Amino acid sequence: METLTIPDFTTDPFFGLEDAWVETAPGELTHYHELGEGTPVVFLHGSGSGVSAAANWWLNLPELSKHCRTIAVDLLGFGQTIEAPDSEFGIKAWVEHVVRILDALGIEKTWLVGNSLGGWVAFQFAIDHPERLAGIISMGTGGAPRTKALASHAKPTMTPDGIRQALLDFVVDPSLVSEELVNSRYAAASREGATERFRAVVAARDIDRETLPLDMDVLSKLDIPVLLIHGREDKVIPMSRSLQLLDVIPHADLHLFSQCGHWSQVERAEDFNKVVASYLSTRG
Repeated sequence: METLTIPDFTTDPFFGLEDAWVETAPGELTHYHELGEGTPVVFLHGSGSGVSAAANWWLNLPELSKHCRTIAVDLLGFGQTIEAPDSEFGIKAWVEHVVRILDALGIEKTWLVGNSLGGWVAFQFAIDHPERLAGIISMGTGGAPRTKALASHAKPTMTPDGIRQALLDFVVDPSLVSEELVNSRYAAASREGATERFRAVVAARDIDRETLPLDMDVLSKLDIPVLLIHGREDKVIPMSRSLQLLDVIPHADLHLFSQCGHWSQVERAEDFNKVVASYLSTRG
């Protein structure tokens, strides 16, 4: 297998995370951030404009890495991960990408922490590869047919104002949407080829939402610990989604954050980190 050249790229210093790369398939170079030691916990981001592992988890990895080995990855089609020319996007493709990452890093079994799309990927992973999974923590999990969508999320505008509005729709507290965060997300969304790539992944996501929703019958037999986290004021994916999963998954617990939208790991970062660290320590 020909060795791929690591790109000349450094994650925005705003996020304070160091870059790492691993070759996960011929022509495929996965970008990720890793901190800490011990039980592996893989973090899966959502699907907003300009999203990346760093842009989802920069407030969580430094604290949670005190308790476990944290690995936040850029999924195929997102961030700085380089996909092979014949790569396809979609829920099954993202699950298999996570499998390849685990194999490349020598991880037999892991926890998955997923936000929005990442939560959907985590549960589909549990359906397809239960033997590789120790447990799931998910926030605002996707994977259900859409009844109503925010325009900023379904059809985002790739301008600074469009990015700002999308981020504002994630939170209750608008002060969290700083100019530094907007500028970083816009810069990521504006890189060469990023717009076309983003359209492709959003199209795949939306097709699979209708054609490959999570199989609740399989999830009803899931025999791993699951922590569902949801912001009570989530406008992107309503709280009822986590209530639905809670009703189905036998070993699921639910933690609701008040005055919190779709971005609980950012809007309630300190509390989120305590909840997740406590859950992992008692079940990991």
